[in-house]
Amino acid sequence: MKIQVLGSGCPTCEKLYKITRQAVEQMGLPDQVEYIKDIQQILNMGLMSSPVLAVNGKPALVGFIPKIEEIKKAIQKSISQ
Repeated sequence: MKIQVLGSGCPTCEKLYKITRQAVEQMGLPDQVEYIKDIQQILNMGLMSSPVLAVNGKPALVGFIPKIEEIKKAIQKSISQ
C-alpha cells in the first residue's frame, strides 16, 4: 500500500501529513507516509486544490484537513476497494 500527502509545503499541507502519519500508526499499518511537495503531481491527478491524501495513487481526500477518524476511514475504504 502506498499512502501519500501531496501539497505545497504550506502549514495546512504539513498538518495533513502529520495527522496522516498518526492515523497510519494508530491503524498499525507498516507503511510509511510519503510527503510530496511537487505541485505538478497534484495536477497530474487532475486536481486543482491541495492538500491531497492519496492511497495507492488515487485521491482519497482533497482540499481540507479532516479529523484523524476521517483519514482512517478514507484509508480503510481505499484498502477495501
